[in-house]
Amino acid sequence: MAEKYTDQEFVELIVRAIVANPDDVKTDRTVDEMGVLITLHLNPADMGYVIGRQGQTARAIRTLLKIVGAKNNARVNLKIHEPEGSRKPQSVETDTSVIDDLRI
Repeated sequence: MAEKYTDQEFVELIVRAIVANPDDVKTDRTVDEMGVLITLHLNPADMGYVIGRQGQTARAIRTLLKIVGAKNNARVNLKIHEPEGSRKPQSVETDTSVIDDLRI
């Protein structure tokens, strides 16, 4: 089993508490010259719980994670892995009937 770090455990603890499928929550931790990156993998059905309305929940988790990182003199960022096809493609259809009515 991979070694767990305080920041990684923190993310898993918080996310498992708010999702419907806590057993599907997994994290990867990578360190480079920019700092620590924690990538969060979760059940696609739980994406809304973690992101929250207008991203407020994700923003709050990131803010708390930065505080945990600062305590350990590290820059910590969170990336929420988005599986392929999890977003609905937003197609933009323009209704030109009003414009056509205005043309003479």
